[in-house]
Amino acid sequence: MAAPGNSAPWQALVKEKQERQKATIPPKWLIELPDTRTLDVTSIPETCGLLSARELEITRSNVEVLLPRLASGSWSAVEVTTAFYKRAIIAHQLTNCLTEIFVDKALARAAALDEHLKTTGKVVGPLHGLPVSLKDQINIEGIEASMGYVSWLGKYATKNSVLVDVLLELGAVPFVKTNIPQTLMWPETFNHIFGRTSNPHNRSLTSGGSSGGEGALIALRGSPLGVGSDIGGSVRIPSAFCGVYGLRPSYNRIPYGGCVNSMEGQDSVLSVLGPISNSVVGLKAFTQSVIEAQPWLKDPLALRKRWSPEEYDLIEHNNGKNLCFAILWNDRLTVPHPPIIRGLETTKKALIAAGHTVIDWVPHKHGEIYETLRAVWAAGAAEDYAVTTSPTGEPVISTMSPDPDVAGTEASFRPGKAGISAYQLWQTQKRKRELREEYLAHWQQTAGTTGTGRPVDAIISPAAAYAAPPHGKNKNADYTMIWNLLDYTTMVIPISKVDPTFDVKKPAHEFLSDRDQINYDLYDPVVFANAPISIQVVGRTLEEEAVLALGKIVDDAVKALSTKATGKM
Repeated sequence: MAAPGNSAPWQALVKEKQERQKATIPPKWLIELPDTRTLDVTSIPETCGLLSARELEITRSNVEVLLPRLASGSWSAVEVTTAFYKRAIIAHQLTNCLTEIFVDKALARAAALDEHLKTTGKVVGPLHGLPVSLKDQINIEGIEASMGYVSWLGKYATKNSVLVDVLLELGAVPFVKTNIPQTLMWPETFNHIFGRTSNPHNRSLTSGGSSGGEGALIALRGSPLGVGSDIGGSVRIPSAFCGVYGLRPSYNRIPYGGCVNSMEGQDSVLSVLGPISNSVVGLKAFTQSVIEAQPWLKDPLALRKRWSPEEYDLIEHNNGKNLCFAILWNDRLTVPHPPIIRGLETTKKALIAAGHTVIDWVPHKHGEIYETLRAVWAAGAAEDYAVTTSPTGEPVISTMSPDPDVAGTEASFRPGKAGISAYQLWQTQKRKRELREEYLAHWQQTAGTTGTGRPVDAIISPAAAYAAPPHGKNKNADYTMIWNLLDYTTMVIPISKVDPTFDVKKPAHEFLSDRDQINYDLYDPVVFANAPISIQVVGRTLEEEAVLALGKIVDDAVKALSTKATGKM
């Protein structure tokens, strides 16, 4: 193709890439598409006729079912990869969730795994034969990682990212890459090359971002396990909006080396890689397997912290018995919409029914934490974006709205152009450290109110002030951003869906801030109908094992309550 930076207009480069992507889709996997007025497309993969009964059984299965069947050989890696590939292509046609499609490469990998199992009787690793989808920024040798930048088209990775090398050692089958917003720094998913990814539960709503392609793909069961990245909520927002499970680990627990990224060199609040799946077990399988592969031997920034069975058994949390959870009902700046409050209330009821204690979480300086994080990002972000887009002259996207008349008339999610001095950045980073110290002390002090003698075991928080909003309306990532600055391990768990019958709009309250009123005015239960309702389980720094275990306790409690319920949750 024409190299970026030549005289070809950026639009021509986009057209050429779109044609190349289209050519990678096997024609026999194309389906008859539903009318654009069909908003909920989650049933289409089951009814379109492309998947056989066996393929439907395979793709309905979660990681905990797939791995033992792959290990025993009752399902081959080739047939599992083919089934998920076909379903991924269906998902792509419905939501536009993929960027890179490499069927032959993935099937060759799966065939080699099948041959290994046949000849040795042993699996390659704990993820043997499992198809894994990857956010576009994660490098696979020989495949582009444009990350939504026209200027990066034609740049083929010369080697794998560290995580891909680890996944290959574990026996996984990387098989697709997924859509992102230009720059990654946006909680929705749209770029000039691949376009917009929509929410499969309601295509008039956003899938979230920046790992929005992963969220939509996994919600449609086009992948059993995916990997996204998260610097302000980019794993958790798509997980919450698309009704799947996601984990945001602490800095450097999962190797990040070899990925492309925005704002490289900004090392104060780090982006992290984290799994997205249709079960808590899927998150655990990824996290435990990757950590047990000792990634610190391949990535110098990866923490040398081994997987701890004792921490997963919750030895610091009374072995998982008689726990105390604290609910963050609001951050004193924005009151969540009625469906989100219902999700928190459901979780509280479920945990109490399971024998645990639930108290209220008192937020501590959340507004200052948000602004400190934004200041870190804004220090050089505008220049970073301008430098990256300059070779082709592509415009930096300033709005996610699909309405062309809105562009330039609404507040942008982008940082301003004015940077700050190195000294000023140091002061911001110093304040970040102080806020982390304060929040740790604030958490520790809860030991006097839990009744267990321990501080709160975990916080239950909204993942956002709303369920998935209409395209262009996701402008408040505060409820996820806070845990990035504090570096708390956090998991998203789906709870229910928006039902206009239950989730009616409430009378206006005394607004906490301007953003609170904006959020209140945004809510219309009919507009948000069928959007997933999710919550976050928040642990402390480097508590991956404990958060996975605590998240399973929460998930099991909510499912048990749902089973007992006679009506809708």
